[in-house]
Parts: sequence; C-alpha cells; structure tokens
Amino acid sequence: MDGEPLTDEDKKTLLKVARRTLEEYFGLPAKDDPPTPSEVLLKPGATFVTLTINGELRGCVGALVAYQPLIEDVKEHALAAAFQDFRFPPLSKEELPFVEIEISLLTKPERLVYEKPLDLPNLLKPYEDGVVLSWRGRRATFLPQVWQKISDPKEFLDHLCLKMGVDPHLWRKELMDVSIYRVIEFREGDFF
Repeated sequence: MDGEPLTDEDKKTLLKVARRTLEEYFGLPAKDDPPTPSEVLLKPGATFVTLTINGELRGCVGALVAYQPLIEDVKEHALAAAFQDFRFPPLSKEELPFVEIEISLLTKPERLVYEKPLDLPNLLKPYEDGVVLSWRGRRATFLPQVWQKISDPKEFLDHLCLKMGVDPHLWRKELMDVSIYRVIEFREGDFF
C-alpha cells in the first residue's frame, strides 16, 4: 500500500481471488476464468482477510508485514481466516454462500514512541489507526475497523490487551511496544 494505489479493478480481482480460493477448497466448480492480476498485485503486500456472516465476525487473519506478492497474501489469508482463526470452528461448505469477504491492505507499521503509559490513548487516532501491542513475546493487533465497535481509546487498549492474553489494564502500568498502521479496506458488498 505504500507504493502504487489499488484501482477498483485491482480490488475486485483480490475479492474474486479470495472467494475463488475458498470455493476451490470446497471443490466447487469455477464460475469463470481466474482474473489476471495487474503488476501492482504481483508486488509484496500485507493484508488481513475478514469473513463475516450477517455482519458478525466469522474469521480474520492476516500479516502485519509484506512478505509475498499481494495476490498470494490474499489467497493465504482467505484460507487462514476460514480455517485457522482459533476463535471460530472451521468454515463449513454450507456457510460459504452467506460469507462476505473484506480485505484490508496495510501500510507498514510505524513504532509509536511515548514516555508514560497513560499518554498512550491520546496518541491514537480512532477510526484511522490500526494498533499493534507487543509485550514480553506476546503480540496482538486490532484493525482500524475495530474502532467502529470500541470507540473509546482506553477501552480499545483494554480489549487489545485481552486479545493478547494479558491483564486488560496492563497498558496503564507498563510501557509496551506499540505500532500503528493504516488500511485500505474494501468488501464484496462494495462491488458485487
């Protein structure tokens, strides 16, 4: 995302690739030829793929740092969101028609420097920042979309600590490694 922007055609291609990857996993016949990726989609990119059913989270997995071509990153994380998100049972073939796919393309995370734990909430930009907390070998992130459900920065950090598996108030007592990033998000409902 730090390079050339995605066109609407690029976004549609990535969404189609994610859907097709899940359909192929279940052995469903292809509805059309695989889309041809643009040059942008062959460059490294970091994505999170989010699956929802009736607006409720059904799986979300991704990478914070680009390590493979964007189109391959989407394929890998579509499968991981469906079958490897520990919070949910594996996606069933019967659920697939009801799944909506959302893709978040991430900027490179930037470290946030702060001096006192209670300064942290004031440094975050709700609805814009994705946040990564790291502490003693543990790490968790929330995409910027999570602000829609948890708009208070202190509560946001409490929940992020819980997701990391630590005391929800740890961020109030300890300096943690904190990084922020932005996303371009798009979903099937935007195009299809």
